[in-house]
Order: sequence, then C-alpha cells, then structure tokens
Amino acid sequence: MISVIGYHTTKFGELWNKSLYDLVGEVIRGVLKDAKLEKEHCDAIFIGNMLGGVLENNLHSGAKVAEILDTHIPVFHVESACASGGIAFNMAVNYITAGKAHTVIVVGAEKMTDFPPDVTISGLSAAASGDEQEVGLTFPGLYAMLARVYMETYGYTEEDLAYVSVKNHYHGFLNEYAHFRKQITIEDVLKSPYVASPLKVLDSSPISDGASALIISSNHQLVAQAKYVAKILSSEVATDSISLKSRKRLDELLATKIAADKAFDQAKIDRKDISVAELHDCFSIAELLAMEDLGFWKKGTAGKRIKEYETMHGNGNGFIVNTSGGLKAAGHPVGATGVKQIGEVYLQLTGRAGKRQVKKSRYGLAHNVGGSGGTAVVTILGN
Repeated sequence: MISVIGYHTTKFGELWNKSLYDLVGEVIRGVLKDAKLEKEHCDAIFIGNMLGGVLENNLHSGAKVAEILDTHIPVFHVESACASGGIAFNMAVNYITAGKAHTVIVVGAEKMTDFPPDVTISGLSAAASGDEQEVGLTFPGLYAMLARVYMETYGYTEEDLAYVSVKNHYHGFLNEYAHFRKQITIEDVLKSPYVASPLKVLDSSPISDGASALIISSNHQLVAQAKYVAKILSSEVATDSISLKSRKRLDELLATKIAADKAFDQAKIDRKDISVAELHDCFSIAELLAMEDLGFWKKGTAGKRIKEYETMHGNGNGFIVNTSGGLKAAGHPVGATGVKQIGEVYLQLTGRAGKRQVKKSRYGLAHNVGGSGGTAVVTILGN
C-alpha cells in the first residue's frame, strides 16, 4: 500500500517576489519538514509543470530541481497541460508500484504572472488543438461552447452557473492559501464582464502563481512513524480527443467518466462513500459537468442541484466539493493544481483543514483535467 505522508503548499496568487524555482524549493523544504524526513529518505522526484519551457525557456527542470535539492536521485519533469500535477502524482504512484522506489516527492509548480497576459494566454492555448488555435479559440471560448450546449440541452441559464462560483468563493474565504479570499454574490457574478458568452470573469479561474508538494511512500517504517497518513486507494488516467470537433458529445467530458469508473473500481468503494472532492472547476460549467461525469449527480441535474448548495461547507450533507476554493477561488497555477487538489483531500482526511474541515471525512477524491478534457486524472484517498 502506498500512502501520502506529507504535504506543503505556498499561497496561490500573484507572487511577484518569487521565481518558479523559489517556489519549488520552498515546497520541497516544506514537505520534508511536514513529513519529518530528510532528502536522503527520498528515492525520486516528479515535478508537474506546464509552461516553464514556454515562458521561461527552461525545459531541463529536472536538473534544476536536482540542483536546488543538491541531489543525484532521478527527477522527472511531467507536462500534461493543466493536468500536469495530477499526472505527475499518477506516474509517481506507478513508479513505486513498479518497484523503482519506495518514497517519492511529487511537486507541482507554475509561475504565470510575471509575463504579459497575451504571452501567458498563448502558452495556455498550446494545450488546445492546432485547428482550434488557428481560428482564435482560447479556453474560455472552448468552455463557453460546452456551457452553451449544456444550457440549451437541459434548460439552464447563466444564473445557474453562477452558484458554482459563489460556493467556491465562500470556501476560498476559509482558506488562508487561496488566491481570492473574498465572498461574492450571484449578482456579482452576473454583473461581471463576459470573457466568452455565457462565461464571465467571475465564472473563470484566475492566472496564478504557486507550488504544492506531497510525499508518498510504500516504506512501512516511514509510514508507521508518520503522524498524518492517508492511503492512496487509486489514481487513474484517461484521455480523449484534444479537439472538441472530434467528440461525440459536448455535454460531458468522456475522459473524466472513464477515469472515474476505473478509479472507483480500483478503490473498491462507492460514490456515496466520498466525503470531500476537489474538482477541476477552471470555469463554472466545468464543475457542473464533473459532478455528472464522476457519477455524483444524474446527467442533466447539476444545474438544478447546485442551486441548493448541497456541496457547500456547513450544509450538513456530508459531501463537500472544492473545500480549498477550487481553481476558481484558490487559484490555478496550472502545474500545481493537481498536486494541491490531492493535498487538500489529504488535509481533510487527516483533520488538518482548519476552518474548512469536513467532519468525519473518510474518503476523498481529486479530479484534474488537461485542456478541454483531453486528459483526466481521478485519484481517491482513504484513511
């Protein structure tokens, strides 16, 4: 059995005074301290980062991380768009399962705000298909198409989407590491400017800086002596067409459905067993689709059920979504997001989530997506 035995994150936001590798070094030192380990206990490092090669002209991040840590162990750079962190975690789990290591550090990191917005957006758009880029589509435009199809198919409005943002900003308000710690209203969302109709500024996750790190281990002695432990029950990946035009349906992300089915089958638990979930809400529509694709809500019902705030902290229902604030409020430093999601679930399962703690959390799920659904990672932890 492989377990998570340590976690550390920086604050997410506009971190002007820190470089990408300042952030990486900070979380590596922090996670070793959290797990009460030395670097010599670790056999390998996996780092998820999307834009370092594009924005910083640095494609050899593995060697840079080795330099920071003053080590000669294997360091693997993983890129899979916004799913880079989740894929790095999945590969680290598989590396241990294959017998190549016992204890591994997983890092996710991104530095995005130091660059002109058009340069950053151009880099992010590289995760879309060439055809989509050539006609000027960015990710707000792609998710706006998904939102329009969903709304017209099931009879929902822009107001229905807004409830996702209101809920997640409330959770972000409770999270001291979140990019945005401000509660908002439905009216705030509806009055915010359009980015790509029907999606508005407050339907959209921000451009953020940040880094997160986890330590995972199959070393029985290290796991036994760790103060905070969560078991990794499954971590599964699925893929789909990079372009929307090649998909059979636009009211779902098929890769999420496939990865979720595999993850629950491997974990041997039911959907109803999950107490907390971190979902990839890059835009408000993405959380609604995810709730259905993961099998938590019946197809076509998310737009209605979100208005009841069923998954908001403090509602007493026992299933809370995006306690960190999600990508929407906690922030979205793309390479770090997937690691932060798993870290938030780990905090919840070990009772360390502070004001946003969900009582009696036994199982948690993290859902990380690359692009408009070309890649999906679903990870389930238990205690």
